[in-house]
Amino acid sequence: MATAHPSKETANTSKTVKEPFLSDVRMLRKQARAHLSEGVMTPAYGADVDKTIEILQSVLATEIVCVLRYTMHAVSATGISSEAVKKEFAEHAREEQEHMMKVAERINQLGGTPNFNPEGLASRSASEYVEGDNLVDMIRENLVAERIAVEHYRELIKYFGDKDPTTRVMLEGILGNEEEHANDMHDLLIAHEGTPNLPKH
Repeated sequence: MATAHPSKETANTSKTVKEPFLSDVRMLRKQARAHLSEGVMTPAYGADVDKTIEILQSVLATEIVCVLRYTMHAVSATGISSEAVKKEFAEHAREEQEHMMKVAERINQLGGTPNFNPEGLASRSASEYVEGDNLVDMIRENLVAERIAVEHYRELIKYFGDKDPTTRVMLEGILGNEEEHANDMHDLLIAHEGTPNLPKH
């Protein structure tokens, strides 16, 4: 019985089948050189850059307000066990400042100018600046602010999805930190008040 051999046509076809590849390297090189003025922005960017910058300006304002609020509380908190709480506030203020810088740098990467102008800051921010009348009030207001930030950032992470993975990953990192802050404030509120009685927002 004769052994079957693949035809020339079949052999040639198997040789010409290309492995799947994301992009032609030469085309990538050409595009990179042709759009130098756009900086980090490439043709593959899937989001509306102006809308992204607008959203990040709001995130930036939210982080600035958090820095200011935690700093104010770290300086002015008084009462029993206030020193330990003040240290917690100060640590959170430092971490919120790190968030602020990350967001500002991302806005700059996208071709925008980070808005640090105090005028209109409160209206741009998702959270509020509330000083609080006493230590428990301060803890409560920070917990409320963190809960707002957590929900806001979760929504933004869904919005950016695969359209802007760089911004999404940045926000995911910030969200994880904000969730830790919320847990810290929740624990402090229970320690100082018992069951938390949160105001509506």
